[in-house]
Amino acid sequence: LQYGIVLDAGSSHTAMFIYKWPADKENDTGVVSEHGMCDVEGPGISSYSSKPLAAGTSLEHCLNQALRDVPKEKHMSTPLYLGATAGMRLLNISDPQASDAVLRAVAATLKSYPFDFRGAKILSGEEEGVFGWVTANYLLENFIKRGWLGEWIQPQKKTLGAMDFGGASTQITFETRDMIENPRNEVMLKLYGQAYKVYTHSFLCYGRDQVLKRLLSKLLQAESYQETVSHPCWPIGYNKSLLLSSIYDSPCTEKERPSLALNTTLTLVGVGNGNLCALYVSKLFDFTNCSFSHCSFDGVFQPKVSGNFIAFSAFFYTVDFIQTVMGRPVHLPSDLKDAAESICATSWSKLLQKAPKLEKRLPDYCAVSTFVYLLTTKGYSFNNHSFPNIAFQKKVGEISIGWALGYMLNLTNMIPAEKPSSHKSMLYNYWVILILLFVVTTLTSLVTAICLLRHSKSSII
Repeated sequence: LQYGIVLDAGSSHTAMFIYKWPADKENDTGVVSEHGMCDVEGPGISSYSSKPLAAGTSLEHCLNQALRDVPKEKHMSTPLYLGATAGMRLLNISDPQASDAVLRAVAATLKSYPFDFRGAKILSGEEEGVFGWVTANYLLENFIKRGWLGEWIQPQKKTLGAMDFGGASTQITFETRDMIENPRNEVMLKLYGQAYKVYTHSFLCYGRDQVLKRLLSKLLQAESYQETVSHPCWPIGYNKSLLLSSIYDSPCTEKERPSLALNTTLTLVGVGNGNLCALYVSKLFDFTNCSFSHCSFDGVFQPKVSGNFIAFSAFFYTVDFIQTVMGRPVHLPSDLKDAAESICATSWSKLLQKAPKLEKRLPDYCAVSTFVYLLTTKGYSFNNHSFPNIAFQKKVGEISIGWALGYMLNLTNMIPAEKPSSHKSMLYNYWVILILLFVVTTLTSLVTAICLLRHSKSSII
């Protein structure tokens, strides 16, 4: 077996994934499996801008787990990557020197381990989107698969689109035959001898955590930063005091930063008004300006969505909450809208009764559900016909969906541009042996049965 390690350094936390695959089938598909994973304790590495060395130290617990999970004799040959996403993209905008210091500290820690460290970098939003799309379609064997006899088969099925919803950004990526009017949204890929024209866009500041900060900013602005402000998306019975600095510590909100001192404390009181919540959440989007034939929002070109989609990360967690905690199905856009309104109308005490273990995130499900509804319908233009084609999933089989696997597959060249030769794998040899055993067993059984039948006939005579 061979192993690979990818650290997904997101905006709110870091996760480590360990993958394994048979060494003699490096260019196969559907054979990479998730050998282990570890959630790094504490916030994302971008939160360590004032103490960068602690960013590296925070990874040690999971890296020590990797030392145990990967056989010792494989340590030196196991590639190790770290990819940072929107949290570090934001830090790089606001403080490039701090961003560099965090990456250097992280790289120093990773180099101190006996793995084959191959770099720590900040992924672009487009890379994040495309690698997530590659992961999903690779796992579903939409590019290529092995036939029963060991031959390569080009599946006659379409790829599916990928939608990711992280802490600081959200991505949409899908194959299209339409003209992509903005070259920055077009990615041409050649995988297993097949060409793919893919549309992708990453919306920075539209991840879950940044959306909630931007929403708070809009509410405070509307009520002129009074000491007590009503929050229509928070449930009745829930209130919280916040420092202004906790809202305006991001490039996503700094343009709306008031002249008040950032150590000012304001109290927000939940009023549970779904309609008013939707009104304020809709203010986070710009649906008016578009210099192309069609836009999603904020003047960004997007062709018409087509085919099946898989929506993961916070998309999955939001819909899973609606289905499991609120007990509501999500098949159509109206289901999502009604569910969001139902969450908004539920008091804090009732929400706590339903899901006490989710207390930290509970107050925000009304806002986030409303955001997901507006993003998918008004933003991406999913309707009653196309919305049912979205599968909200966390994993395919036992493997987590996200950009990490696609990133590793790309950097280890495990998905070749050309279609691999139809050499037979070990799997094929096993099939041949099994088929031969089956044939021999069947023939033996038949011969035995005939002999017994003849013997019984002769005994009767």
